[in-house]
Amino acid sequence: MNNSSPPLSTLGILCALAASFAFTLNDVGIKFLSGDYPLHQIVLVRAFIAIFITLIIIIPFEGGYHLLRTKQLKLHLLRGAFVVSANILFFLGLAEIPLSEATAIFFVSPLIITLFSVIFLSEKVGPWRWFAVIMGLVGAVVMLRPTLNSFQLAGLFPIGAAFCYASLHILTRKMGKAEKASTMSFYLQFTFIIVSITMGLAFGDGKYADQDSSALEFLLRPWVWPNQFDLIIMSCIGVASAVGGYTISQAYRLSEAAIIAPIEYVALILAVFWGVAIFNEWPDGIAWTGIALILCSGLLMLWRESIAKKVTKKSGPIRTHR
Repeated sequence: MNNSSPPLSTLGILCALAASFAFTLNDVGIKFLSGDYPLHQIVLVRAFIAIFITLIIIIPFEGGYHLLRTKQLKLHLLRGAFVVSANILFFLGLAEIPLSEATAIFFVSPLIITLFSVIFLSEKVGPWRWFAVIMGLVGAVVMLRPTLNSFQLAGLFPIGAAFCYASLHILTRKMGKAEKASTMSFYLQFTFIIVSITMGLAFGDGKYADQDSSALEFLLRPWVWPNQFDLIIMSCIGVASAVGGYTISQAYRLSEAAIIAPIEYVALILAVFWGVAIFNEWPDGIAWTGIALILCSGLLMLWRESIAKKVTKKSGPIRTHR
């Protein structure tokens, strides 16, 4: 094992923790605004704030504006398409279901990342982590309440977001050796701006806004000028997006996808806390069961990873089936 690996892995984990906190603040802000503004307007303001912070602070910190030059523009745009799709799908779900439930369903994404890391990155995953993947997927199914009377159609939005998010971070892992996190963050925010402006031009007059679905209403309602308080919230969302986008890119650059993915489960705990504290959304028994299954699956993967690292430190790199 390379002597620099442990510090890099630790830094990656710290970045993942910071990103989880930032992203849950982002989710709270967008859910708070979802009843008054269209999604693409909120995202546009957020992206402008985030790209400003990236250009003024983050890129100079990492080495300068020459980092904006890239030979992987197509991959950056593909990565941007994944993250835009993940955001739109997740926030559409957030408009109709509680924050804790939407976040819990979305957290099948680390399980999908684990699966994708095997398929696309040739990372090793053994029976314990496969068991964790299955446990988490069962938890997601429980959260969807798959009966004729209680099935949550809106719950499919976070699942779609999870697949896009997993694809995003597998691509981040592949690109991370050649690109800085600040470069990837810039092109993500740039993609958000282009997509939001396009959606604003197409739907910003509100001509398609008369929808029965809260999610579609959130997507298609007309643009309105925000009041001062809401503009402050949008700006805070932009700061959270910049911090979260940079730190999660760093996390997946510095550590294996299968290590970082379970760390993101701290966002699930935060989502339950914010949901209760701000929106008075108390999970019911079914929701708690699904949350517990998904959370336990992530903790199981983290536990197996820690055991594998101890074995590797004692005996050197070995083939292990966890």
